[in-house]
Amino acid sequence: MIVLKKLITRSELEAVQNLEFLVWDMPTIPLHQTMTAVKNGGLIIGAYDGDKLVGFSYGFAGFSHGESYLCSHMLGIHPDYRSQKIGEQLKLRQRELAIEMGYTRMKWTYDPLETRNGYLNLTKLRGICDTYVVDCYGEMEDGLNSGLPTDRFEVHWHLTSDYVESGGERPIPVQIEHEPVSVGRISWNGKYPVLEPALPDKLEAAAYSIPVPKNFQEMKKNAPQLALDWRMKSRDLFIELFSKNYVVVALTQYEEYNTYILVPIQTLQLKEIVQ
Repeated sequence: MIVLKKLITRSELEAVQNLEFLVWDMPTIPLHQTMTAVKNGGLIIGAYDGDKLVGFSYGFAGFSHGESYLCSHMLGIHPDYRSQKIGEQLKLRQRELAIEMGYTRMKWTYDPLETRNGYLNLTKLRGICDTYVVDCYGEMEDGLNSGLPTDRFEVHWHLTSDYVESGGERPIPVQIEHEPVSVGRISWNGKYPVLEPALPDKLEAAAYSIPVPKNFQEMKKNAPQLALDWRMKSRDLFIELFSKNYVVVALTQYEEYNTYILVPIQTLQLKEIVQ
């Protein structure tokens, strides 16, 4: 049984460092920083199997445009405990505690081509994204990020909104009257899909979809030039749709590839959208 716990002591945060290094194989966040963060609006939650730390989430206080929010910077799961919904449990507990602390919004980033993260962040948790950050961290040499520009989606989770609280996992969490219009066609290069952009002259449909590959890490390893091609072509599609006030609301999973669903941002009827 996995037990979740708010972490504050030095020994607890040392265990987070150890797990962080195991997950990413890169220098860890200094203890003095995490210890300061949890005393000043930050939040670190651990997932335990008995006495063993097997997952954690780390967030610190952020502020922009006159609003404070929780910046959820890291979520790591021990390799032996992945695909057991521990990440989802951590995010839901993070939301509960963030609301108790007075936050109404949470932000974090993830690679839009890592679609397992997309399904959790958007379809299940009901985060939204209308911000694409090109090469967010610059060149990174860890096993998950090396070799490609570190492009990221910036997810906004409106914690107390009707959009989030209405809950329920549905393929698309908003009402769409017609099938989304795809702005990309798929062909095949052996076992891997190839993206051919197909943007219309005008962007005015009620919903659009953008195809994305499954198993992007495998593609990066075995077909790095194709992975780079996906990065650059999908980047252009997302940035163009975001510039026309469309927002990503879901990731739909298919057998051979996945698709992101985008709708006009006003469709969500959020009381306010803060960039």
